[in-house]
Amino acid sequence: MDKEYMEDRQFQGEDFSERRLEKGEYDHCRFSGCNFYNANLSGILFSECVFEDCDLSMAKLNDSAFRDVKFKNSKMLGLRFDDCNGFSFSVVFESCILNFSSFYRLKLKNTPFRDCKLLETEFVEADLTNAVFDECDLSGALFEKTTLEGADFRTAYHFSIDPELNRIAKAKFSSQNIAGLLHKYNIRIS
Repeated sequence: MDKEYMEDRQFQGEDFSERRLEKGEYDHCRFSGCNFYNANLSGILFSECVFEDCDLSMAKLNDSAFRDVKFKNSKMLGLRFDDCNGFSFSVVFESCILNFSSFYRLKLKNTPFRDCKLLETEFVEADLTNAVFDECDLSGALFEKTTLEGADFRTAYHFSIDPELNRIAKAKFSSQNIAGLLHKYNIRIS
């Protein structure tokens, strides 16, 4: 069976939770206000696409590929990005809710997370070198054996990162959020 190839297409307000998005390659496509809740996106390649105001919560991402993809104002609860095809994985997140998602062992160098909620999101063994967490809520996010070298946490909040379990050389923090590095010591900073 031939796979679909879609280029420069606009998808507006479509419900892919009921009807499956055709398996194939989507290049320079825009998805606006679409519902992908619990949708099966396995094996689909998205290249230079934009997802805006979409609900991708609980979508299945087995061997999905995201190359230069931007997610904006989207709800993305419980996504297993670690199931994606890691080759050329490149994403941008703006004003997204990524709670309970997993980036286990993914290479996320230079990835920007702007104004995102990342509650209880897993970054175990991920490479977040030079990633930016701008105005992000990282309550309960899990960092363990994570490479955070050069990562920017200056405006991030509610994070807890153990410097002994993660590589944090040249990571950036503000004086207001430095307590997130000392949380395990149960000390008070004023």
